[in-house]
Amino acid sequence: MPPGLREDRRHAVKAALRRLGEEALAALIRGGFAVVKALGPDRAGAIGAAAARTLGPLTSAHRIARENIDAAFPEKSAEERAAILRESWENLGRTASEYVHLGDLWDFDIDNPGAGRIELSPESIERFIRLRDDGKPAIFFAAHLANWELPAVAAQRNGLASAALYRTPNNPAIARDILAMRAGVMGLLIPAGLSAPVAMMEALDQGLHLGMLVDQRFGRGPKVQFLGRTAAANPLLARLARRFDCPVHGARAIRLPGGRFRLELTEAVELPRDAKGQVDIQAATQAVNDIVAGWIREHPGQWLWQHRRWRD
Repeated sequence: MPPGLREDRRHAVKAALRRLGEEALAALIRGGFAVVKALGPDRAGAIGAAAARTLGPLTSAHRIARENIDAAFPEKSAEERAAILRESWENLGRTASEYVHLGDLWDFDIDNPGAGRIELSPESIERFIRLRDDGKPAIFFAAHLANWELPAVAAQRNGLASAALYRTPNNPAIARDILAMRAGVMGLLIPAGLSAPVAMMEALDQGLHLGMLVDQRFGRGPKVQFLGRTAAANPLLARLARRFDCPVHGARAIRLPGGRFRLELTEAVELPRDAKGQVDIQAATQAVNDIVAGWIREHPGQWLWQHRRWRD
């Protein structure tokens, strides 16, 4: 057999084995999702919190989270910082377990706002209705706080024409299953990648309300001050706001006792502008990160501390 043909066959076999492994892992995770679904959101959340609280400290992410919390809260005692770290693992475990229950978690009834798991302030309800009915595009920013998928679910379940940026898992089979779960409870889903900015601009051109998480590191972005340290931030929100001159709102979920949540929608944020009256990219990115940092300081145990937000 010619050497080139042998090499092609070897690559084909490796690719087939890789696909087989991906499908096997996806099948295993799919089975786990089925078990979690059968448990219901409360029992699944409790089990997820216990598992993350137990297994999280065994991972390298535990050290990253501890160092991040220590740097952000030097004024707190060691016991207070340890409690934040423990709660962060519990929140991550609950959020993962709630993934298959997103449709069930959203039970807000505008005619009976205190009856279910979800509560919204009258001000947030009024802002939401105004945005839903004005026929104009808008941008929403959120962070990895509490269950960070809920704002997107809220938009879809209440008739807000929306699109959301999301990160695709590396495993194509798992990505396919997760996309199928998201598709039923969220609006238009835009995968992160090179084509994402174009898709996001098209969504705003169509008058959609675009949501994105803004609290992760973006190595090529401008440097901002975030929780007391310099961090690289994603300027995409500010660039889109500059281009479309549309309102920008913050949206967050807050985890409450008893498996409940409070969702808040801010009034339009007045982004800083330059001498020409256009949105100032650097200053606007800093302003948005300041709001997110304030949210985190209010509920530090509900943020995802386990990523390298301040990596050089």
